[in-house]
Amino acid sequence: MSTRSYRFVIIGVGNFWLTIVSLYQRIYEVVRRIPPGNVASYGKIARMVNTGARQVGYAMAAVTPDLEVPWHRVINSKGELSPRKDGKIDNHQRELLVAEGVLFDQHGRIDFDKFGWIEAELPYFEGGFEE
Repeated sequence: MSTRSYRFVIIGVGNFWLTIVSLYQRIYEVVRRIPPGNVASYGKIARMVNTGARQVGYAMAAVTPDLEVPWHRVINSKGELSPRKDGKIDNHQRELLVAEGVLFDQHGRIDFDKFGWIEAELPYFEGGFEE
């Protein structure tokens, strides 16, 4: 288990808070395993931790620099960068990926066959990622 600290804005009390913290921690631990030059979709990460792609998106939006999570390596299932709250694409995300050697095609998409993360070395269990 990681000794990293996590900060969240949580609405709710009791078990709900514990569930969200645990879920975000699991998401962050998986995303930290994506090597430089590789990407994974929100859906792929979601399947690994037994949640929905939207929850992975919320977790990526909550990342702060002190968490050391390579959020920029998580993209949508079309191989595109997803718009932020304001509807705009984050050019910083693209810059970080290009700096790692990830290439975009003329439509702004990343080829999962070339740059998709192969996580075969990770342990699984029924229901998601095993910590």
